[in-house]
Amino acid sequence: METLRSLDPATGAPVGDVPVTAAADIQAVVDRARAAQPAWAALGLDGRAAVLERAAAVLDGRAEQHAELITREQGKPLKESRLEAGSLGSALASELEEMKEALEDEIFESENLRSTVHQDPLGVVGAITPWNFPMSMPHWMVLPSLMAGNTVVLKPSEETPLCGQAYADALNEVLPEGVLTVVHGADDQGKALVASDVDMIAFTGSREVGKHIMREASRTLKRVVLELGGKDPMIVLADADLEKAAEFAAFNSFRNCGQVCVSTERIFVLESIAEEFEAALTELASAMNVGSGLDEIDVGPMVNGRQRDHVLAQIDAAVSAGATVLTGGGGHRDNFVTPTVLTGVSEEMEIGTVETFGPVACVTRVASVDEAVERANDTPFGLGAVVFGTDPDATDRVARRLTAGMIGINRSVGGLPGTPWVGARESGFGFHKSRDGHRQFTQTRVLTRPIA
Repeated sequence: METLRSLDPATGAPVGDVPVTAAADIQAVVDRARAAQPAWAALGLDGRAAVLERAAAVLDGRAEQHAELITREQGKPLKESRLEAGSLGSALASELEEMKEALEDEIFESENLRSTVHQDPLGVVGAITPWNFPMSMPHWMVLPSLMAGNTVVLKPSEETPLCGQAYADALNEVLPEGVLTVVHGADDQGKALVASDVDMIAFTGSREVGKHIMREASRTLKRVVLELGGKDPMIVLADADLEKAAEFAAFNSFRNCGQVCVSTERIFVLESIAEEFEAALTELASAMNVGSGLDEIDVGPMVNGRQRDHVLAQIDAAVSAGATVLTGGGGHRDNFVTPTVLTGVSEEMEIGTVETFGPVACVTRVASVDEAVERANDTPFGLGAVVFGTDPDATDRVARRLTAGMIGINRSVGGLPGTPWVGARESGFGFHKSRDGHRQFTQTRVLTRPIA
């Protein structure tokens, strides 16, 4: 049997193996999931929630084990892995309650008619998940799918198959057989899952793969939810708290080695405060230590050599085209990339337009707020954006001019519980979380009858 071997990106040592699912067998897996779906749907919202609530104790009990696995397989610092693994069980009850409220029937009445809006399951959902958050991203797709009454075929990234399997194993401690199935492999298995007769594909990953999925899904008009890439901007206004702005830029450019869909990839700073901001950011970046995520470090390795080479090539090309290295830019080894701050970055450079997904903070000085907004919007992407400034009215005005789906003001982009995770333009199609996000995994049906 063909196996997929997972390697520790920090050391190159094997972490474990999983059996590869033959692409030709994917449809049979989907068939088994479809056979299990009616009984799962028949439990109703309360019944499914009661089953899934039991998974919280399993996830909590394995949180430290899962965190260590995330770090060994994906590379992020253990402190970040603990946050990811720990959130799965601790937030489960509140997430299920939010989903129940979103999926309950709605009734509309007039003098002589009653309409009931039902949120029915679609059937079988195919979930294709990324490697950068190898447990929380499956959680974002699998949990609402199951609560809606669907069964799920999960294909985790080939870079982190052990994490995906471990997450599914925890849920399968409480789920009926066949409700959640894992298939392993790379492109062939992903394409086979998209081509199968699943009713929906939920995907997080690159824009190019998302476009392929959308083309293939159009053949039968499968439902899709796609969270794709980004090239997130940060605008630093003249009155910004520069210490806090620099701290955020360092955190959001370098966490998980920059391998986050909403990493800050382009920083536009007003010329009047650019020198001071660059100095503060450079000092913070220079102080970061790099190493194995199992040690007390700030920045771990890139997930693999291909991603490392992509980042280094962008840095080298930018420097050749005129960008200036303020810190980093060299001293790299194996899969490790030193946190790098570049200034003088322009849209003529690849690093100014193409997603980097690495530990590089790119600073561009601008003469005006209008220029900052124009250049921030000069991208096909639109996932997140951030504005730093002390005048609430001014920051709100700038934020409302940005084309991103999520904008943070003096903070990260994520909203409060109940708000959607949503991209604009080519960064997404559909969205996760929130009432409307949970309903993405259902078929809405309206039943109208006369009132006797």
